[in-house]
Amino acid sequence: MTRPIGVFDSGVGGLSVLRAILAVLPSQPVIYLSDQAHVPYGQRPLREVQAFSKAITRHLLDEGAALVVVACNTASAAALHDLRQTFPQTPFVGMEPAVKPAALSTRSGVVGVLATPATFSGALYAATMVRFASDVVILQDTCPGLVAEIERGTPNSPQAYNILENALRPMLAQGIDTIVLGCTHYPFAIPVIAEIAGPDVEVIDPAPAVALQVKRLLGNHFPQTDGSQPSQIRYLTSGSPKNMSELITGLTGESEPNIEKVFWQDRQLTACS
Repeated sequence: MTRPIGVFDSGVGGLSVLRAILAVLPSQPVIYLSDQAHVPYGQRPLREVQAFSKAITRHLLDEGAALVVVACNTASAAALHDLRQTFPQTPFVGMEPAVKPAALSTRSGVVGVLATPATFSGALYAATMVRFASDVVILQDTCPGLVAEIERGTPNSPQAYNILENALRPMLAQGIDTIVLGCTHYPFAIPVIAEIAGPDVEVIDPAPAVALQVKRLLGNHFPQTDGSQPSQIRYLTSGSPKNMSELITGLTGESEPNIEKVFWQDRQLTACS
């Protein structure tokens, strides 16, 4: 029996990564865990996000996950290094702001990055900047409130448009020709971003590259599915299953997803109250 991969995020943003994974591994069983009890992670202390990430990883491994995808930029920035040390036998794939491809593709030499405060303050982002962005100008914005809009299932709302316009207009005035999405929630707002930025500005979503890395690691460590059956997805949430179901349907079009409730008890996750 093929072991599932585990994917987790603070909310529904990681669904953008799940979508990319299923595009290259359409038969791969997946457990997707959404920590909606604590969403958003972006403004929480890094140590708190580390604790959440460790507990979620333990739960996914207990559920049989062969590999864990940290489908959250904030959790990747705060906890990915720590997770690899704590669970050395588990392959991990995390999110890294796509500054390298942006620096290589920009024509104007000015790149905009949209991410959460925790991502911008993390060592992973700082290291990426040092390695790949020395020859380009990087403009940053945290898009306050955008994650909340997407968690409400309204990435195209007037409020979301205003948030993105306030972030992007000053960047556009300074000549950006490339936008990096440094939060897994933000790909759901790509239509609004593209409308504001115009056709000459490239928008880079790192999810497809992450999906290819997942496929590579699975091929190195575990038997592959034969591709004859569609993926079986288990959705777990620490929030409201009804809310989660409505968000999945609204954001991805999947009808009647099966949602399981998990609970936080003594800083650990359990499937029963």
